[in-house]
Amino acid sequence: MTPAPHPYDALLLFSFGGPEGPDDVVPFLENVTRGRGIPKERLKEVGQHYFLFGGVSPINDQNRALLDALRKDFAEHGLDLPVYWGNRNWAPYLTDTLREMVADGRRRILVLATSAYASYSGCRQYRENLADALATLEAEGLEVPRVDKLRHYFNHPGFVQPMVDGVVASLAELPEDVRDHAHLAFTTHSIPTASADTSGPVEGHGDGGAYVRQHLEVARLVADAVRERTGVEHPWQLVY
Repeated sequence: MTPAPHPYDALLLFSFGGPEGPDDVVPFLENVTRGRGIPKERLKEVGQHYFLFGGVSPINDQNRALLDALRKDFAEHGLDLPVYWGNRNWAPYLTDTLREMVADGRRRILVLATSAYASYSGCRQYRENLADALATLEAEGLEVPRVDKLRHYFNHPGFVQPMVDGVVASLAELPEDVRDHAHLAFTTHSIPTASADTSGPVEGHGDGGAYVRQHLEVARLVADAVRERTGVEHPWQLVY
């Protein structure tokens, strides 16, 4: 008889991280670009984008809101699964969070990365950071937990549906004489062509290029759903 599988005893929300104030901006960018030899003056120049918003990245509050929502949802459904938060490039740092989880007795951890799409920086680097953090725990003599990362969620209905709702609502605000002829532009973060060509396989495909292909897939899903809701087929394009 096959033994029952051990249940997960914690969920780790794993994200990119971001500065929480002006003094954090350059140190944060140093973390992001570590090992690439980028001059500090260049980092200060890039940091001006953050200074326009008070040196605060919105990703941290977004993650806090997501943590609250997950914990509330789990409690409402009677799911006793504690939720932790760790980042790649800013506090709370991944390794520190994993130490906390081990100290709390967590030994089988499910990981939800906030990056929805495949690419080196959006997937493989997260896996590398996880491996490095676990290696650090082992070197410190701590018990290393089992860690399993959830799949990319770019085409999950819970991710797609809010975008469909947003597009339909926006179309409804347009004047009637232009509404049915409106074009849809799906915009996303650009990455180097070489990186996009080697961003890893998609299920059913052995080659690279997953980043672009996954964005095209979710754009198609949204456009198709909008057509079903409105009865109008809008031309669309993926742009950067």
